[in-house]
Amino acid sequence: MTNLPKGSIKLLNAWAFYDWANSVYPLVISSAVFPIFYESLFANRSHYISVFGIYFKNSALISFSTAFAFLIVAFISPLLSGISDYVGNKKSFMKFFCYLGAFSCMGLYWFDIITIYIGLLFYILGLIGFWGSLVFYNSYLPDIAFPEQQDRVSAKGYSLGYFGSVILLIVNLSMIMVADDANKIDQMRYSFIMVGIWWIVFSQYSYYFLPKGSANSEHKVTKAVIFNGYRELKKVWGLLENNKPLKRYLLSFFVYSMAVQTVMLIATYFGAQEIAWQSKSESTIGLIICILVIQLVAIVGAVLTSSASKKFGNINTLIVINCFWVLLCIVAYFITLPIHFYIMAGLVGLVMGGIQALSRSTYSKLLPETNDTASFFSFFDVSEKIGIVIGMSVYGIIDQITGSPRLAIVFLAFFFIIGVILLTRVPKKVMLND
Repeated sequence: MTNLPKGSIKLLNAWAFYDWANSVYPLVISSAVFPIFYESLFANRSHYISVFGIYFKNSALISFSTAFAFLIVAFISPLLSGISDYVGNKKSFMKFFCYLGAFSCMGLYWFDIITIYIGLLFYILGLIGFWGSLVFYNSYLPDIAFPEQQDRVSAKGYSLGYFGSVILLIVNLSMIMVADDANKIDQMRYSFIMVGIWWIVFSQYSYYFLPKGSANSEHKVTKAVIFNGYRELKKVWGLLENNKPLKRYLLSFFVYSMAVQTVMLIATYFGAQEIAWQSKSESTIGLIICILVIQLVAIVGAVLTSSASKKFGNINTLIVINCFWVLLCIVAYFITLPIHFYIMAGLVGLVMGGIQALSRSTYSKLLPETNDTASFFSFFDVSEKIGIVIGMSVYGIIDQITGSPRLAIVFLAFFFIIGVILLTRVPKKVMLND
């Protein structure tokens, strides 16, 4: 460990490099290889499995497991935020969740039908580890960068994360492609171990240079500190009563974000089950290619959305994007062929990157003049996580009852429609185009 001054280029690079280390989790585990691996386990058997005495459809089971994990994340995020504001050794907390997530990824190597309970536990702990580490990672930003540096270094972290995760995904894809059908699942298991190793090894560069904690390094963790994050959320909730534009926007975001995040998390499971791939091999490779397409197009979508918002205003642009999402959900009900899914992946990527980037920047613009932006963004993040819990639960329930994810996807269109209605209620004077 070395002590570097705030704003040091080496320190900023070390912080941003953690994105390179951990971004392999959301791409390889959440979006690409694990969903394909999970579906492959049910290829030659019923898609239903008994867990705790209840027969779950496999895709509904993973939806409920994801919702449960995000419920835990939503609960502990304010607690962790409260601690990170006061405790000195935030690096230890960041390491704990990093290693929890990384070793849980490695544990997925043993994920199987006959070990479904321990497998689901590793899946849930991996998700908690990833999001838990981000709480402390993000809290470092004002400690290591001056205000005028923060946008740039944050964007650099995003870029490093994108390139790093794509590199590992391409390596994993190559491993899977060269293997014969009988060994493809084994190669997927090896990719889970590689994610854990990648995450741990590359994070060491960040840990070496990041300081032990903030200026409050002598503060002790007390009951008041632990519950400070929840008090901050309650305070923000009270302030929303006097800020009608922000309150209405946040409500619309809460509703349409349920659908956006759910689509992102279940897209690969949908493609694996509902698209008529000619072979298992074509399904595996095709689905991973679709994820790469979404990643690439999402960057273009974010740029185009930024340009549109400058010309037409943030709220108007978000209304149009939500309307486009409605059409995508309806069209998804009818797609059956790989070419349909490739086109859909491109269109989803186009609006996925745009709606995520614009939603956060719109929220930032609507914030009142305050030095307490961390509390407002904590409220924003918790709202998003609770939205994911509801969205994944609704999707899982419909999938479980009807046996068809197609109907669940169409139902998500109602969230976007409600989001559009709520966005139109945001006062016209805050259409935001500056």
